[in-house]
Formats: sequence, structure tokens, C-alpha cells
Amino acid sequence: MAGIVVVFDFDKTIIDVDSDNWVVDELGATDLFNQLLPTMPWNSLMDRMMDELHAQGKTIEGIVEVLKRAPIHPRIVPAIKAARDLGCDLRIVSDANLFFIETILDHHGIRDCFSEINTNPGFVDEEGRLRISPYHDFTISAHGCNLCPPNMCKGLIIKRIQASLSKDGSNKKIIYLGDGTGDYCPTLKLTEEDHVMPRKNFPVWDLICRNPMLVKAEIHGWTDGEELEKILLQLISSISAEESNNNSAQLISGDCKLQIISASAAHETLPQALPVPQ
Repeated sequence: MAGIVVVFDFDKTIIDVDSDNWVVDELGATDLFNQLLPTMPWNSLMDRMMDELHAQGKTIEGIVEVLKRAPIHPRIVPAIKAARDLGCDLRIVSDANLFFIETILDHHGIRDCFSEINTNPGFVDEEGRLRISPYHDFTISAHGCNLCPPNMCKGLIIKRIQASLSKDGSNKKIIYLGDGTGDYCPTLKLTEEDHVMPRKNFPVWDLICRNPMLVKAEIHGWTDGEELEKILLQLISSISAEESNNNSAQLISGDCKLQIISASAAHETLPQALPVPQ
């Protein structure tokens, strides 16, 4: 298995739109959304909009059909499947919500490609209404990051992933793909061994370009799904080749040690117990 964790944003990275805005616009609730937007946090607003749509007779089935129509570049699904087949550990870190994300992934047959989805909870209650809540309950405590929205610090999620990889003793590299302002904080948490793929001419790209020296990871910009697929698979290939070369070098080094030990042992008058190479 490749020693690579690929972390995807969802909106405007896997799909080509913001899933919240897509649902609101497609169900004809844009005016109310814009009217309420200045009055409450985004997650609270989306929960309120789902309540309003339910009151108007919009069903979960109707929302699902809208989500299935969300635009996605034709090379995104093959890219995700190829990365999975190459042994990468794929995860999602998104400020969308679980119901929207899983519905779209299921529709395209790629839900099982991901080992983890970090996002705002979204579920259907007993009345058939979609409920959306924040990933981080900012009404109880702040997450302490002034770069991120109050409901989610993606940087903290990346730090948790890094800590779990370190605890496992694995030397896996992270490839992070994103487009938005919220993807800047996790970009700053990546190490020199990692790679970041910001979408060109989107907010995270602009933030990185202001001072690229703040980013330790290698930067690989992309514009659309075709370029995403090409760059991602090239990165996976080069990282895997580097790992293979390192493993071969370790094997050669081990063989040399064995040869040195055998040669010195041949000159001993009496048989000696040889240390077992570790």
C-alpha cells in the first residue's frame, strides 16, 4: 500500500459547485437565503433553510435528486478510483455536510473510496426534515483559530490526522486538495514532506500566492478535473517510486552488512555466533 494520505475538500474540489448554494438555488430559495444570510452563522442558516424547504413541501427525495445533478468534472471520479486502487488512504475534510456529501458520493459510486469524512453533521429527523449542525459547537467553546470559520478549523483536523499517523509509526505523506479560504489553515500545517494542490484562481490559491514562503509543502496548482487527475496521479507515482527506491537502498545496505559479517567470520579460527541484522 502506498504511504500516502490524500485529503480532499469537497465543494468546488470534488464537485464543481458549492453544494449548499446548489441546493438552495435549485429549490428556488435563493432570495430567502440571501435575506437571512447577514443574520446568522452559515450552519444555522442552512438548518433554517432546510426547515423552510420542508415547510414548503420539499421532500428529502427532492433534495437527493438535486444533489445527484450537482456538476462534477468527468475526470474526478476516475481520479479518485485510481488513487484508491494505487493504495492511497483517501479522506474528506469539508465545510459542507454529511448528508450532501454522502448522497453525491453514493450517486457516483465512490463512497467506499474514502476511509473518513470530516464535515458538519447532517441527518434526516423523524419528521423527514434534514437537520444540519456545526462540526465544532462554537456555542460551547471556540476552536481558537482566527483563520477559520467558527464551526470548523480544518487545520486542527489535519493536525489530528498527522498525530494519528505519527502514533502509528507510519511515515505517510499527505497530499491536500482544496479551493477555499478554509483550506489555507490546513495548508500551513503541512510539512516539507507533504504536497498541497490548491485550485488556481480560487481563494486558497490567492492566499498562498501572497506569501508562498509560509507554505512548507510542495505546491502544485490545478484548474479543472483533468488537470487534477494528471497532477494527483503523477504525484502518487513519484512518491511511490521514491519509497520503492528507499526500500531498495535499505535492502542493499542490509546485504552489504551481511557480506561484511560473513567475510570477517571466515577469518575467525573458531566459529563465532553472528549477530542477526535488524
